[in-house]
Order: sequence, then structure tokens, then C-alpha cells
Amino acid sequence: MTALETPAPAPAPKDPAGAAPVRARRSVAARVASGAAGGALRIFLLLVALFWLVPTFGLLVSSFRDPTDIAESGWWKVFSAPAQLTTKSYESLLENDGITDALFNTVWITVPATLLVVLIGAMAGYAFAWMDFKGRDWWFMVVVGLLVVPVQVALIPLSGLFRDLGIFGDIIGVVLFHVGFGLPFAIFLLRNFFAEIPRELLEAARLDGAGEVRLFATVVLPLAAPALASLGIFQFLWVWNDMLVALVFSSSGSQPLTVALQQQVRQFGSNIEVLAPGAFISMVIPLAVFFAFQKQFVSGVMAGAVK
Repeated sequence: MTALETPAPAPAPKDPAGAAPVRARRSVAARVASGAAGGALRIFLLLVALFWLVPTFGLLVSSFRDPTDIAESGWWKVFSAPAQLTTKSYESLLENDGITDALFNTVWITVPATLLVVLIGAMAGYAFAWMDFKGRDWWFMVVVGLLVVPVQVALIPLSGLFRDLGIFGDIIGVVLFHVGFGLPFAIFLLRNFFAEIPRELLEAARLDGAGEVRLFATVVLPLAAPALASLGIFQFLWVWNDMLVALVFSSSGSQPLTVALQQQVRQFGSNIEVLAPGAFISMVIPLAVFFAFQKQFVSGVMAGAVK
């Protein structure tokens, strides 16, 4: 063999028995999961979704039935007697001042509580993520610690505070309570989202002459639209469906729809022509808000999952 010749590559080792390579055996659970990942799993999930929608559809049908028909038969009887469907229940609902006022009170409570939490949480989250100030990390640890404080702990102390301030029983008291307990989660969520924004992008905006306010309004907020939408949906659903805080801090003139429906059940019991449409309206509005921001919600939940 000369110096210019290269040695031939060594042959690949063969199995002593000359058999083909042995593949790793898959567990029974892995084979079942792999086989069910196709059409069978999709059909099963579709059936589960339809099963969970049955009560919603039943409430919708009941809200369009006469109270006597509701008392005599189930809502599914409407398929054999569609003449039972009527709008009298919704007419009775609109004529009930207590329910309509409660619906407007719910809007006056939910919208400000949601907007304030999103706005203040965004500003605080940006400050914790990109602004240097004394004790920043310690203050953020305090915010994280507030996440575990239950609502029940603050009911009695804040009742006395709101009474001293003269806002106990007013809408503003309910709004402030929801804002106070919604901010820790909002700050924690948005701070983590803002921290993933590339530093080079912010530095480039500062080199172009953008101050902190302009940077926050024109660069950070548009990038954080999915996270803001997710936070807004969470806060909206929590405040809209709340009854504990409203029972404690609202009065007869400021009670939301959840409290009004609860009082209808306790006082009248058989007032189904008001309860059925009122309960459906109380449920369908949050669903409409969720589906309106569904794409932003999914994007916000998945934000930061892939880097």
C-alpha cells in the first residue's frame, strides 16, 4: 500500500445472528393512543362537545316556551310541538325593571373593571419588565405573593374601608374590588410576556427618539395584543359571572344580573318566564365575547411557548 492510497472503510458491524435490527417495542397505551388519534378520537371529542352543549340548548329552548308548557313537559317536546315557541318570556323580561336594571349594572361593573385591569396591568407589567427602579424584584415578588390571597380574606376589611369612604353599596366599590384582585394576575401575565420582547427592538425605537410613553403605546402594546385579549377575556368572564363580591358590596340599586336572578329564585321560585331568558342572556353574552376574541385568545395563551 502506497502513501497515497487511503484505507478502505471498515464494514459495518452485523448482527451476530444475521437478523434484521430489532425495533423497540411500543407499549399498549402508546399503540392505543396512536390508533385513536385519527377519526375515532375526533368523533369522540365531537360527541363530548355536543353533550356539553345540550344544557345550553335546552335553556335556549326553555326561554322561548310558555311557563305552563315548561311545567308540563320537557324542553325536547318542542320538536313535536313547535307552536310552543313564543317570545312572551323575553317580553316579560324587558318589562321587569329589576332584571333590566341589573343587566345594565352588570355592564357598568364589568366593562370598567376589565379595562382598568388591562390598562394598569399593562403599564405595571412593562415597568417590571423593562424599567429599572429601586426594589423592582422585591416588589414583583410581592405581586406574585398576592396571587395566592383568597377573595374571602378581604371581604370584611374592605367592607369597613368602603363604608368609611362612602362607597359601600355603590357600583364603584364593586369595580374597585375586582380591579384590586385582578391586578396581581394581570401584572404577572403581562410582565412575563413583555420580558420576551427582543431588547434590540426597544433599543432601535429609543434610538429613533421614542420616549417611554411613545414606546409603550406604539411598539409594546401592538405586540402585546394577543396577551391583552387573553387577559381581557379572563377578567371579563370572572367579573361578569361573579356573585360573591356582588352579594357583599352591592345594594338593591347596584346589584348585577347574577344577584338579581338569585333573588328571583328565592322570592318567586316559579317565576320561570323571567328566570329562563335572564339566565340565557347572562350566559350568552360572555360566550359572544369569547368567540369574538377567540383567535387573539389562542395566540395569547400560546405566546412564549415556542422561542
